[in-house]
Amino acid sequence: MTAGAPPAQDQAGPRTGAALPGVDPAWSRTVETPPGVDPTWSRTVETLPGVDPAWSRIVEAPDAEGVTRTWHVLDNGPLLEATGVPVEHTLLCVHGNPTWSYLWRRVLQTAPPGWRVVAVDHLGMGYSERTEAPRTLAQRVEDLSRLTDALGLDGPVATLAHDWGGPISLGWALAHRDQLTQVALTNTAVHQPEGSPWPAAIAAVRTPPLLDLVCRRTPGFVLAATATVRPALPAPVRRAFAAPYSTTARREAIGDFVQDIPTTPDHPSHAELDRIARGLDSLAEVPTLMVWGMRDPVFCGRYLADLQRRLPHADVHAYPDASHLVLEDRPEGVAVIWDWLTSRQPPVADAPAPVVPIRVDTTAPDDTAIVELTGTGGEISFGALHRRVEGLARGLHARGVRPGQRVALLVRPGIDLTSVLYAVWRLGAVAVVADAGLGLRRLGAALRGAAPEHVIGFPTARAIVVAAGVPGQWIRLGEGDVAALIAEGAAHQVPAHDLVSATSALDQDGAVLFTSGATGPPKGVVYTRRQVGAQVALLRDTFGFRPGARFVAAFAPFALYGPALGMASAVPDMDVTAPDTLSAGALADAVAAIDATVVFASPAALDNVVATADQLSRAQLEQLRRPRLILSAGAPVPAALLRRLKELLPGAATHTPYGMTEALPVATLDPTTLDPADPADRDRGVCVGLPLPGVTVRLAALRPDGTAVEELTGDPGVTGEIVVRAPHVKERYDRLWATQRASARPAGWHRTGDVGHLDDRGRLWVEGRLAHVLTTPEGPLPPYAVEQAIESVPGVRRAAVVGVGPVGTQQVVAVVVPQGARPDRRLARTSRTDTSVPPDIARQVRAAARVPVAAVLRRDWLPVDIRHAAKVDRTELARWATALLHGRAAAREAFRRHPKAPSRRSR
Repeated sequence: MTAGAPPAQDQAGPRTGAALPGVDPAWSRTVETPPGVDPTWSRTVETLPGVDPAWSRIVEAPDAEGVTRTWHVLDNGPLLEATGVPVEHTLLCVHGNPTWSYLWRRVLQTAPPGWRVVAVDHLGMGYSERTEAPRTLAQRVEDLSRLTDALGLDGPVATLAHDWGGPISLGWALAHRDQLTQVALTNTAVHQPEGSPWPAAIAAVRTPPLLDLVCRRTPGFVLAATATVRPALPAPVRRAFAAPYSTTARREAIGDFVQDIPTTPDHPSHAELDRIARGLDSLAEVPTLMVWGMRDPVFCGRYLADLQRRLPHADVHAYPDASHLVLEDRPEGVAVIWDWLTSRQPPVADAPAPVVPIRVDTTAPDDTAIVELTGTGGEISFGALHRRVEGLARGLHARGVRPGQRVALLVRPGIDLTSVLYAVWRLGAVAVVADAGLGLRRLGAALRGAAPEHVIGFPTARAIVVAAGVPGQWIRLGEGDVAALIAEGAAHQVPAHDLVSATSALDQDGAVLFTSGATGPPKGVVYTRRQVGAQVALLRDTFGFRPGARFVAAFAPFALYGPALGMASAVPDMDVTAPDTLSAGALADAVAAIDATVVFASPAALDNVVATADQLSRAQLEQLRRPRLILSAGAPVPAALLRRLKELLPGAATHTPYGMTEALPVATLDPTTLDPADPADRDRGVCVGLPLPGVTVRLAALRPDGTAVEELTGDPGVTGEIVVRAPHVKERYDRLWATQRASARPAGWHRTGDVGHLDDRGRLWVEGRLAHVLTTPEGPLPPYAVEQAIESVPGVRRAAVVGVGPVGTQQVVAVVVPQGARPDRRLARTSRTDTSVPPDIARQVRAAARVPVAAVLRRDWLPVDIRHAAKVDRTELARWATALLHGRAAAREAFRRHPKAPSRRSR
């Protein structure tokens, strides 16, 4: 099996050794059992799910004191030797407590050619010899060194460890720096983060009555280790984990391991753990990977953050919903580890780009910076905002916020959010910005995955933080708290090195943002301070943003850039978590509040502005004549909507900058300038314009199964995945090494997940999402062009097309929303007759589509993402259509790997 291949299912492995020349097929059963080793070990190993008995070995090696001991290991080395495969690399796998080498069975199953995998059982653990006395951390580190000497591990060695095996393996790594090539860690720790409590599970089990009962006299601790895995492990696998610990005597070392956790400075193992932790600086040049389960009740996110501070160069891949045994919760993590071990991508530098310093522009200190029209309202000048930021920075420093730390912001858009964000940046900390548009469950998961050291939030957000298990110090920002923080900071001295200027530390992380989750779980997106500044500079240069300009920010994130550009901003009276609550009146009032020249709003917000225009007063209509530019992004914006909007705002040009959380903007266009009579302006999909200066766009053509090829092309007319490169493209996905690697192909580029093509004029046309491409017998079919054609049918307000059936033979199903339809969620559960379309409409839909349409279904609403209220969830529509046409069982089978995403109704 090759590296990256999916792990085999856990089952009793074939007796590979039996078919190998020179290997006695009965050796593991006939070998004389050494003293201290479970006499049933050889028979047990033969029946373990997922284990090849030929891996199992008993090895003699001296322990730290020179006493000869017998060790059990799983080792594919003899098989490689017997088959004549030379060993080029060795992976040393070190388990924790209370597991054993069985934890690494999938790593052995999927080892690539030339890789020897040695998975050890510590003395007293698994099927290794039981010792007379407990062993300390220092002894176990030396024990491992003596064992690897006996095994002849004298070539390049990488380490992989879990739990208490982490510090043991790192101790070995520090002693074998000349051999060490890579380090991989899963849910472990080398230090108790300062000021944080010990995990409740550890604190409880260390109490003497529980320690003996749970760890030794009963298998409670052993069984609890596998009980947290979701989905639950098969019973044979759970029994395999517990097999070596069948008696009280064989569980003695489990309790010893727990007792050896150094909770006080005078503990026998404290000095050794401290030595290992301090020694990690010497591994700064060693490639390191951390694969983490973020729901671990023991080694939660704060331990990952501590290791990242000690090994800041490390790659990380975190699974938000995985627990302590991360490779059991997420077996695909094994492929991630092998992929990382066997492939390295060199860093790619982009050409220098202009950067706007991210600080409050005080060129005109008395001018208005922000006006809030929500709640009780508020207003602040640039000078006052600058002073507020400086005061908050000192107050936050007094609360413990330091450069490089992550600070999650759960603050409503407006003066408070802007002030806190710029204060966090002033301290050189990393702002984690997750909005309620993700939905509460996903918001909690996103924050938990980011593992902030601090969480600043309004009082009602505390419940979200607690319920989701988000780590970090809570800093309340309710009424009066800003003033209290500023007062606290006034009496606090901040060292000069902890105040970071806007032009320094540009290559340090600056922000973690989150994708909308419209086509999968939201992903954290890391921007450096330089990339944030480059994005702001590109927005400034593209749209002429200059000090003195004024804009209405109905899409909250862009209000945050106003102070750096010297632009006044107004936050309109609307529900920021529901863009389509922006009314025409609220927009007019926001324009009037600052005499706005620019409006930025999502397509759903603009749609509701047009829908409520009849409620405007004469004075409000006059106010809407003032803006000179309308910007809308987040989803395709129909040209018809923009034309209606221009009737309300006749002095404004309309631009629809194309981009995504990972790279915005990429291209821009005023769609109202397209000529419907020009065939070149009626191409497939949505025209988003020419790539902006410094942005390069290429396409990766589609295969028949709807996936994209590796090669990139700039040839016009080729439909493929849109791939971009620019100085303001994200640094990486946060703690998602494998996801980042998949998106950065080739290195330095970003695969957007969108599908489109370039035309003869170099303009980019977007045709849909890669995940939504239909794979029909005639070939891949992106949805946008077909949907646009259907929406031209009289009586059809909105349309979406989805594929039903197996990949490569999918049938096209059109889902239409009729004019005048009222959203009703009950329709998703009604019978087939309730979704019927009048025959004449169905005929027109099929004729307009210009592709074979198997069914035309009716709904009164389309599921859309929460953040933009505009991105149609075609995966959910396909699930619904499949259940309607083929039954719920077929839908469950077809979409079992696609959990439902939170959504809301389109209007």
